[in-house]
Amino acid sequence: MTTELLILSLLFLFAINTPIAIAIGVASVAAILVQGDFNLMMVVQRMFGGTDSFHLMAVPLFMFTGTIMEAGGISRRIIDFANALVGWLPGGLAAVTIVSAMFFAGISGSAAADAAAVGAILIPAMKKSGYDSDFAAAVQASGGSIGVIIPPSIPMIIFGFLTGASIGRLFAAGILPGILIGFSLITVATFISWQKGYSATIGFSIKETWRTFKRSLLAMGAPVIILGGILFGVFTATESAAIAVVYALVVGMFIYRKIKVKDLVPLFINGAITSAIVMFIIATASVFSWIAAIEDIPAQLAGTLLGLSDNPVILLLLINIVLLIAGTFVETTAALILLVPMIAAMAPSLGIDMIQLGVIVVTNLAIGMLTPPMGICLIVSCSISNDSIAAISKRILPFLGILVADLLIITFYSPITMWMATLVAN
Repeated sequence: MTTELLILSLLFLFAINTPIAIAIGVASVAAILVQGDFNLMMVVQRMFGGTDSFHLMAVPLFMFTGTIMEAGGISRRIIDFANALVGWLPGGLAAVTIVSAMFFAGISGSAAADAAAVGAILIPAMKKSGYDSDFAAAVQASGGSIGVIIPPSIPMIIFGFLTGASIGRLFAAGILPGILIGFSLITVATFISWQKGYSATIGFSIKETWRTFKRSLLAMGAPVIILGGILFGVFTATESAAIAVVYALVVGMFIYRKIKVKDLVPLFINGAITSAIVMFIIATASVFSWIAAIEDIPAQLAGTLLGLSDNPVILLLLINIVLLIAGTFVETTAALILLVPMIAAMAPSLGIDMIQLGVIVVTNLAIGMLTPPMGICLIVSCSISNDSIAAISKRILPFLGILVADLLIITFYSPITMWMATLVAN
């Protein structure tokens, strides 16, 4: 009875567009009341316990880093360098959008932050240059999804927290898949732009590339510090997040001088609000996962999938299908906390390393960020371009197709994830 109520009430609340955190929290409380063996004080205790983690401290810190860097003028310098690199391609601005998202992904760890920071500049620029508005938004949404694959990645931090997998190794494992996805999206965007007759923005110039690279060198210092420190074992992922915040403040305030002392309070408030949204979802989802564990739901669901086949290839395909569907309807953080226990329970039967499994899970949910109704990158891009979700959804289909192809490569060709991961000791 408790299991049925938990799942059905959650699905009902999702169906009536209840905010994710509220839906999970209400379904969890209803299940506790029906179960009757626990005091409601357990809800508060589990919410606190679910967020009281050294690893999860990295989540608000990386989100705050993205906020600071956007305000500090770093986005503009990264975009200028991306323009010099790929602006000479057909539909240069489309390629610039994706390359900029790849660079920014190495700073914020958040797909929504990537889509907002880069899209606020490049979607209007593409529209002004004659690009179809819905195509511009589709390109930006696709590029934004890379934000959770190229490290640092907030979903990877949460996956590591849930499974005990090394966050440093997860970060390293996401580098090559992120590059693969980025180049794939550039190929699709360039081909469509060539068909549409969209022109390049500039001619190729080594001199201009070098000039913009020098201007953006400090802007791109954060991902170098973050990844370098983790790869060489200098500090943990959480410590790297704190260092990234300090680095962003120093660059924004004292080198680029875009951030004044009076700007700090609004920045802190903005960072706190965006972080609180994610942490509130984690808190309520931890209550849900606690009840699910008591009711043995993850093991039951894992057993159901294992009962369908004992072939690892088929099982991986089934897991991908489940995750793709979940990513369409459930916010990324909630989907991780709700589904990862089930998937982790199947890992021995899959014959797959937990690190590779983490990248597969995150890639699936990144694709979900491009699909309605819960696709956060889609929603952010729509709000910037003022197009309907339906219009952009049609234009995003070619990008979704190449992303699914990339997902299959990541799933069944382990060196693309594990080669970099084996270089990390922690």
